[in-house]
Amino acid sequence: MDKQLKVLHIDAASAFYRVERFPVGPFWGPVDLGLHLVGRDAGVKNIINFGTGLLAGSIFPGSNRLMFSGHSPCWGGFFVSSMGGAGLIFDNLGINMVSLHGKAPAPSVLLLNREHGEEVQVEMIPVDAARIWETAPGGVYSLLNAVYARWAGEFKETPRVLAVGPAAAQTDFGAIVSAPFVDGKSTHADCWAGRGGFGSKLLREHGICAVIYGGTCLDEDFRDRKVADEWFRQRYEQKLAAKDFEATTKYRFNPKLNTGGTFGANYSTLGGKIIAFNYRSVLWSEEQRTALNKSLITEHYLKQFNKETIAAKQQKNCGEPCAAVCKKLNGEFKKDYEPYQAMGPLCGIFDQRAAERLNYHADSAGFDAISVGGVLSWLMECLDEGLLTPEELGVGGRPRWKTENFDVAADSAHNAGLGVELLDSILKKRGCLDLSAGARKLARRLSREKNPGIGKRFVCIANARNGWMVPNQYWTPGALSPMAIMGKYYMYYGYDFMPPRQLGQMCANRMVQELIIDDLGICRFHRGWAEEMAPEIVGRLWGDAAGFLDVVKATAGRINSRNVAVFWESERNMDFVLSALKRRRDVDGDRSAELERWLKAFEADKAGAALDYWFEVRKGISETLTVLA
Repeated sequence: MDKQLKVLHIDAASAFYRVERFPVGPFWGPVDLGLHLVGRDAGVKNIINFGTGLLAGSIFPGSNRLMFSGHSPCWGGFFVSSMGGAGLIFDNLGINMVSLHGKAPAPSVLLLNREHGEEVQVEMIPVDAARIWETAPGGVYSLLNAVYARWAGEFKETPRVLAVGPAAAQTDFGAIVSAPFVDGKSTHADCWAGRGGFGSKLLREHGICAVIYGGTCLDEDFRDRKVADEWFRQRYEQKLAAKDFEATTKYRFNPKLNTGGTFGANYSTLGGKIIAFNYRSVLWSEEQRTALNKSLITEHYLKQFNKETIAAKQQKNCGEPCAAVCKKLNGEFKKDYEPYQAMGPLCGIFDQRAAERLNYHADSAGFDAISVGGVLSWLMECLDEGLLTPEELGVGGRPRWKTENFDVAADSAHNAGLGVELLDSILKKRGCLDLSAGARKLARRLSREKNPGIGKRFVCIANARNGWMVPNQYWTPGALSPMAIMGKYYMYYGYDFMPPRQLGQMCANRMVQELIIDDLGICRFHRGWAEEMAPEIVGRLWGDAAGFLDVVKATAGRINSRNVAVFWESERNMDFVLSALKRRRDVDGDRSAELERWLKAFEADKAGAALDYWFEVRKGISETLTVLA
């Protein structure tokens, strides 16, 4: 197999490009090499890398993720984001990564085409992105279709398009979207590199609103299924396809739950762990949460999903052959748990029609769905409590957040309509809504100028001076851990209690495991075999499994050496952790002395105990990862 990683460096300001080669061994993939490229140009933050892992184009399912890395504009530190399936066509360029520098003088499309010879054709073409965003169907979808329609004819094989939306121009948490094209039309199985604001980075720091790429390069991909089956039989007594089918059950269809996908699997098992109304629910009794879950989610929101999507078998993959078929659809609407949770129950929305309207509007604008859901729910609570007025946010009303006699269809529709208004206010910077420098900075300003209670209700993980990230939608202390990268799953998000220092150790170890598959560009939905088998596969193909693991561990340590996590600035963050610990004792029956000790400390001094708890988690992280650097 190839012993070199090929990086195409492009200066967006001049379209000048060159290829640089790195040996496999010191470097293994898009994360460790991306970190090296960012660190090599010390102090230069406007570098974005995107590329694939060494197994792209191989027979291993899920191995074609397109990985992005660089300094995140919203997180304020090195970040990694990824997109399903988009690496399959990228592999046809015959390179492993693009490293983008500089800024185009006007919003431009980057064209990458390799049809003949050894070089990739590189072009920068200015376009009127703002005008295209305003045409039907709107936003990122209009740009995807326009770029494909204009330049796809220049490719021998079907190309892939990446695009950003107006959220990238107006905020620091714009996402990058792509979708497979079939017979010249984009499918509804859109894929996102959402976390980290790389859409904002691509547009605001590099002047690129879209990338179209493809080629016909035939490189050396591992395609020997008989050999792979033998490797899997030795470990699992199953062939590759059978083990992968088993490992991806949750994302396809789980007969034990009679549902599938992240939406179905998670909502079927949450019970009283539901989070709603900007995390207010963590302050409720277990009976209140369970009742809400049963009446509004199990008997309506989830029921709609199971009937319309699961029973109707509306599901697709991300653009690569994969048994998981994780893209659960209802017509043009793609249903994943975290977007439909953050812009669902978190915003007081429990009806699919209402959630579809809000999620589609946010997607069209190109927002990171989880982050924008956290921002919207925070603003809605401020409206509901009178901390901010509708006029100050450029909207026409307040949310309907009273749970007594909640009308699941009408009230959800009202709240979704308010959410759409708030999204438009963010994009048009109406009233006090300027998120160009991030929501955490806005929360601090509004707390200072209007009411200190505003900031107390914004749940986010703080990093560096202004860095922020809305947490993944699981009610567990690990979701607020002071890791060097948050918003992904570089942390432990199980519901069991463990002392905070041990939790930090678990988060650190989880980061290493996630980096194993991220550095090879493998989708985490296949982690049931990939985390175990990936080093063995590397050893079989490149002869150095131990070296690969050493580089992954060193990468985790080096990322952590840049850890500038900031203690929780919101009281709601403290309530989030405290209530999770209380639930573990009162509902799950954990009577351990260590849990009781922490609960007594929180009851005596909530802020002081929260700080101690946070630092204990940080200690566990640091003592685990520092030795790896």
